[in-house]
Amino acid sequence: MGLFDKFKRLKSNFTGEPRPYIEDSRLVSKKLHDNTTYLENRFKDCSDITFRELRINAGSSKSGLMLLVFTDGLIDSTLVNESIIKPINFANGLKKSSDINVALLQDIILINSIRVTKKLDEIIHSILSGDTVLFIEGSDEALLLDTRGGESRSIEESSVESVIRGSKEGFVENIRTNTAMIRRKLKDPNLKIKDLKVGSRSHTSVAVVYIDDIVNQEVLQYTLNKLEEIKIDGIFDSGYIEQFLENNTFSIFPQMQVTERPDKVCGNLLEGRMVVLVDGSPDALIFPVGLVQLLQSPDDYYERFIFANMVRLIRYLGFVIATTFPAIYVAVTTFHQDLLPADFILDIAKTRVDVPFPPVVEAMLMEGTIELLREASARLPSKIGQTIGIVGALVIGDAAVRARIISPMMVVVVAITAIGSYIFPHFSTSYSIRFIRLPMILMAATFGAFGIIITWTWIIAHMCKLNSFGYPFLAPFAPINTDDMKDAVLRAPLWGLKTRPTPASNRNKRRK
Repeated sequence: MGLFDKFKRLKSNFTGEPRPYIEDSRLVSKKLHDNTTYLENRFKDCSDITFRELRINAGSSKSGLMLLVFTDGLIDSTLVNESIIKPINFANGLKKSSDINVALLQDIILINSIRVTKKLDEIIHSILSGDTVLFIEGSDEALLLDTRGGESRSIEESSVESVIRGSKEGFVENIRTNTAMIRRKLKDPNLKIKDLKVGSRSHTSVAVVYIDDIVNQEVLQYTLNKLEEIKIDGIFDSGYIEQFLENNTFSIFPQMQVTERPDKVCGNLLEGRMVVLVDGSPDALIFPVGLVQLLQSPDDYYERFIFANMVRLIRYLGFVIATTFPAIYVAVTTFHQDLLPADFILDIAKTRVDVPFPPVVEAMLMEGTIELLREASARLPSKIGQTIGIVGALVIGDAAVRARIISPMMVVVVAITAIGSYIFPHFSTSYSIRFIRLPMILMAATFGAFGIIITWTWIIAHMCKLNSFGYPFLAPFAPINTDDMKDAVLRAPLWGLKTRPTPASNRNKRRK
């Protein structure tokens, strides 16, 4: 079943109505006591939910009585005190309880975003999202006041996508901060941010960002429908969304690109791609993408194209080294010694005289050691992790050579391979490279150079079949598109990039 056949099936099942956040559909009562009792029961044993009574006219027991409900820690307490409680207290000049109504309070309260609702389920969700809710005695409507705040991480440079030249700001866990960073860079009214709620219990805010007059509308609608189809208790990171949206779950290659950089997101939006942001996650998902995009970095566009192309070629060389170099060494030393100069082969043979294992076992032992060191350094605190990575590699490598378990040449090969796998700007790509490397070593040990050719044939055939939301993974090479090749392995000067990629964008192909 193709992508757009799936889209038609999802579209036929999609009702167009949002799922309710809470099954209860009760409405706000005119009696403040009833509303208070209902919320106290719903929030029983929730010590962070605060109820605060206010009164404008103190002459009667119930006239002018109001109730504020909010979640401590999710609100900006200064905003609540200065923009809600203080203006209401200054309104004590009102003598009649009938003077107090929703319209009046909207004029008194100094909050820039005020909504009116009658639904208690919407009120509960707003309270848990950081809004402050105001109930009024005698009114069947409540005010939802945007007072979201609390502690959050400040904007800082991404730790996993650092660049030499360019912006030093990265996404944070607050979704509104992230959308604001995108909006600040793209001041275009066609930039749309569509909010959804995903997770039957977490009600996580998910934003789909796109440029309306550029994006492929069929892929956009397919994505929105897929998001509506997600059924899970909670969403806590963009990785959950990625696994639900990808079309080829069992592929070793990622079909979405992960980034913490707003400038990278904006560049991809201008090429017709879509972005998904998840509240609580600093990682944005970009799609559709192909292998070419996974090997590109923002530095490629900030530097002059001659130097950018040189770095890109080094990156592609690193891709070949990281996937194939150990397999080539195993194949040459096991089957094809005649391919190297005699003196070089003799030197390698001398270093392997006392090593009891064949090259394939050496390679697998060293690859396993490198993976252990990589995981250990990633899980430990940063300062200790760096020490473990450097000292561990030096000490273990030297000890293994002295113990004659590993040959010195194998240590060099594995070290160069590890360096080659670190140059990828997209971290998830390194998982694919590490996955490819092991079966390629085994095939090289079994069939020699033919094993490497067989493995690469299988990988290329798989990539030709693979697509990301209808976008061929090997585009623009399969199928061939000469216009898109201007920004593939090599990049043309910026003034030469006059069209957007195909088929990520199906409208406004020409860049203005």
